Amino acid sequence: MLLLDLEEVAPEDRVEAFHHALTDTSVPNDVRHEAPEAGIRARFEAWRLGPLDLFEARSTGFEVHRGDRHVRRHRDRPVVSVSLQTQGVHRAENAGERYTLGPDDIAVFHELAPRRYGWSGEGASRSVTIDMQHLGLPVGTVVRASVRLRSSPLYDLALAHLRTLWQAPAVLAADPGATALATATTELVRALLTSAAHEETDRRVRSALDECLVSRITAYVRRHLTEPDLSPDRIAREHAISRRHMYAVLGRAGISLEQWVIGERLEAACRLLVSPRHTGLPVSAVAARCGFSSPSHFTRRFRAAYGVTPREWRRHHVHQSAAVPTPPTEPTSPRERH
Repeated sequence: MLLLDLEEVAPEDRVEAFHHALTDTSVPNDVRHEAPEAGIRARFEAWRLGPLDLFEARSTGFEVHRGDRHVRRHRDRPVVSVSLQTQGVHRAENAGERYTLGPDDIAVFHELAPRRYGWSGEGASRSVTIDMQHLGLPVGTVVRASVRLRSSPLYDLALAHLRTLWQAPAVLAADPGATALATATTELVRALLTSAAHEETDRRVRSALDECLVSRITAYVRRHLTEPDLSPDRIAREHAISRRHMYAVLGRAGISLEQWVIGERLEAACRLLVSPRHTGLPVSAVAARCGFSSPSHFTRRFRAAYGVTPREWRRHHVHQSAAVPTPPTEPTSPRERH
């Protein structure tokens, strides 16, 4: 969604329009433009990815300063911003340190901490803002981590993931999996910050790394659920870990990989069997689309899980939807059978 294009604003109103747009989409700041007399250009766009806000800014040089008085005016639900610098050399001051940021750097700022940030000449950045309550980390942890992010072994992974969000933000925002993607992004950022703020041997780091890895594995499996060759070895290889380590991490999260994958595939099959768009799809085709190697194996698993065959499940729900609505006598969601 386009928030601001200063080309559509009268030159004498551009400073005020820039400030209002930045304050509305960010947090209270003092804004200083590098060369306002030469003309200010800016374009701001935003997308909503589940509970996350994605914000892209392109503009002439400026600097924002957030001091103690701005911190005291924070919103009811403060945020943490995580940004990438896509054009120009950016300058920042945070946690008492001054540094520059380039295209391979991640910048992190907490709304409840003072900071400076900006760039000279033409520049651009892309940021994700995460609700502080969703992130679940103290201000001190975020600030401490922000100046030593590269010390974390998760840095390159987080950088690649954040870049992926910006390949097609509008498409991702409209995808049914947007909320799950937002959750995985939040957990990855939490793991990165926890890792950078503490020693690797700290139990908090291990816990954060585990949570991040579990989210990545489950998100990967859901993306490739319909592929019959989705094996444990392939999943472990895609995440650069051993099969043994993968099983250990999932076990600590209470997940049995094979059973979880079967359960996810069965739920996908349940939805497909009763979908009005797929009423003519043979059960064997449903099995194949949901990643089962054979119709007989699919039927055995389905009956074991739900007590009926796939055909009986479909027939029951088709008849139920055609009848006058009454309180259901059987569960309408596979999970309710457990």
